[in-house]
Amino acid sequence: MIEQLLTDSRRLVFPESTLFFALYGSRREGHAFIADLYLRGVRNFVVYQTLQVEDYPEANFILVKNSLRALQSLAIFHRRQFDLPVIGITGSNGKTIVKEWLNQLLEDRYRIVRSPRSYNSQIGVPLSVWQISEANDLALIEAGISQTGEMKVLEEIIKPTIGVFTNIGEAHDQGFENTHAKILEKLELFVHATALIYTSDQTELEKTIVAWHFLHPEIRLISLGKDAEAMIQVKNIQKQKGKTSVTLGYKNENLTLDIGFEDEASIQNALTCTAVMLFLSVPEKELQSRLNRLSPLAMRMEMKTGINHSSVINDSYSADISSLKMALDFLFQQKQHNKRTLILSDILETGRKPQSLYKEVAALLQKYPVDRLIGVGEQLSVSDLFFINSGVKEKIFFKTTENLLDALPGLIFRDEAILLKGARVYGFERIDQMLSLQVHETMMEVNLDAMAQNLKQYQQILQSSTKIMAMVKAFSYGTGGFEIARLLEFHKVDYLGVAYVDEGVTLRKAGIRLPIIVMNTEESALVPLLEWRLEPVIYSFRGLTALQKLLKQEAVNLFPVHIELETGMNRLGFAPSQIGELSEQLKSGDFRVQSVFSHLAASEEAQQDEFTQRQFENYEAMAGRIRETIGYSFIRHISNSAGIVRDPSLQLDMVRIGIGLYGIDPASSGILDLKEVGTLKTTIAQIKELAKGETIGYNRRGIADHKMRTGTLRLGYADGYPRNLGNGVGKVWYKGRLVPTIGSISMDLMMIDLSEVPDAMEGDEVVIFGNSLSVTELARWAGTIPYDILAGISQRVKRVYFE
Repeated sequence: MIEQLLTDSRRLVFPESTLFFALYGSRREGHAFIADLYLRGVRNFVVYQTLQVEDYPEANFILVKNSLRALQSLAIFHRRQFDLPVIGITGSNGKTIVKEWLNQLLEDRYRIVRSPRSYNSQIGVPLSVWQISEANDLALIEAGISQTGEMKVLEEIIKPTIGVFTNIGEAHDQGFENTHAKILEKLELFVHATALIYTSDQTELEKTIVAWHFLHPEIRLISLGKDAEAMIQVKNIQKQKGKTSVTLGYKNENLTLDIGFEDEASIQNALTCTAVMLFLSVPEKELQSRLNRLSPLAMRMEMKTGINHSSVINDSYSADISSLKMALDFLFQQKQHNKRTLILSDILETGRKPQSLYKEVAALLQKYPVDRLIGVGEQLSVSDLFFINSGVKEKIFFKTTENLLDALPGLIFRDEAILLKGARVYGFERIDQMLSLQVHETMMEVNLDAMAQNLKQYQQILQSSTKIMAMVKAFSYGTGGFEIARLLEFHKVDYLGVAYVDEGVTLRKAGIRLPIIVMNTEESALVPLLEWRLEPVIYSFRGLTALQKLLKQEAVNLFPVHIELETGMNRLGFAPSQIGELSEQLKSGDFRVQSVFSHLAASEEAQQDEFTQRQFENYEAMAGRIRETIGYSFIRHISNSAGIVRDPSLQLDMVRIGIGLYGIDPASSGILDLKEVGTLKTTIAQIKELAKGETIGYNRRGIADHKMRTGTLRLGYADGYPRNLGNGVGKVWYKGRLVPTIGSISMDLMMIDLSEVPDAMEGDEVVIFGNSLSVTELARWAGTIPYDILAGISQRVKRVYFE
């Protein structure tokens, strides 16, 4: 039974029930991913060219002339199987927000299915429609186009019964002769609809729809606007602190509603949703309570803390007049800074002449004045004259992003709000990184070759069928997130494990495609799981219920989860007495159990082997009961770095390797040839000559009992060096010998005794731990374990990776 349609090999979740469509692209073609998908368990493919089928003895291949059209044809057939109201949503901006808000407003009146995220393209729409099932009685599907001829195909697939046209803007203007032609193309979505809801305040949109309606008189028009002739008239808008009061005229009556937003885009989107509710005969007395449900959606714009007490708003994913206006409006909603800077790239692919385009930008800046404009691009660099009367106090232009990056250190950013607004091709994320840059001379060198060798050492003692989950939590045990994850992905581990959602999001933003398991899933951080395709560990009924509620809200089925069982660690997990109730809840269609696992409490200790065996037996019994109840198999795993070496019988379907990858054998078995991955280094900031009796450091804990030479290192407990290693307890490796600490460890600095190193010089490199001085030895001095030392290295310590 085919349940999932797949076009992106990175998003594979359920190989057995997936049909992969190999699509042809300008840079990549889908056939290149068939071999990898076959190895990962996919057995059904739609292809557009012949291939060596004998290489895939268990696979089914359907050969078609055009695999994209085949995907669309399948969606068309699927849509015909269901007779339900379908709201088709198009427009230049606001499609996704209107769709999501309609779901919030109507979810208790209908069983809704809707497009995931922004699945509105020639590929995304078929995948959206594929989700429709007998359980649904309303569908919300958005449609986006970039050139003539595309909407007719999407109309065939969606077949909307109700149309929503949010607005018209400049996005994708280059694909059309003019705005009129673009409106007509979008209207193709509604040729078989019974009604069309639209805003009549945009003159060209209103004129075009009225003229188009003569050809489609059977379609009922519901106009929303300030004009007295609008079916739903916006009579008054009054912005107040934190909300907006709107008076509507509808069916000869006035209706006053409060909207919990002040920005223009949110007001317009909320009014569009209100018009849909009125058309669907939602009682007027219910409208206000439903509008109170609306919550802002996390879209593409990000705001974060910048350097020198600034705020950075990153909207560097698109650049057109409409989205620039929205971004500027958002900028002016932020009141924490009096000064505002706009960093803007050329606005590309509008089909307009630069003179006309940038005069309109200048007019926007008169309405939303900024103190400084930094322009990037060939067009902006010669457009200074257009901004003379814009009110901008300071204007700086660069031809390329690289030119700006070179000049950025000389530009002062302090106590201001900075809006980054650029087309993707300009790579403004590099500017974003520099505006948040922190530097620190101390560094951690990470040997990627050593990690690859450590992984191979474990692979050699694993059964060929055993999967590997690599633990990269806590900033990959202090060695760095993305870089380590990328290496492990290259070497084909099966899963990555992180502690918290934000760690997984960081990896996804960096381009990591592997399945990522979040070990400590917090109820307050569930939404990013869906957005970033992260797989949560569920260890309590509270977490299970919270996730189930979100999945229903987001119309997501069969979401992958991992179940943690309590077998003796007494930390997290479902107890044996809870397995019956748990198993019944897991039978719902909301979840798909990917794995069931537990933690060994003392696998590295021989004297605890009996307890380890009892844990394993308890786990097997509990996992068996779950499998019997839910009716399908899942990945079983319990073994860790120590357990892999000490008891091969615990390998099961998958093992979790953590500290072992970083060169530490927790079992001290001597079986594996592991190399430590990280070397922490710093430099000598200053050398002092002290007389006998002088004191060193805070509280005068260090005393020179003879004429002494000391070196101050650029490292302290804020960098992760244990404070209890002061006064000679700890040592560093310098010029081929161990050199003791002296005095207390400070937050940012520490001192060492250089009396026995006559050739010491300021600026020399000193090793805190690494190949010459094991982190295990450092941990022993500190009375702790290597995990603690590695995970405690501050992120302000620069990581340098080498092969």
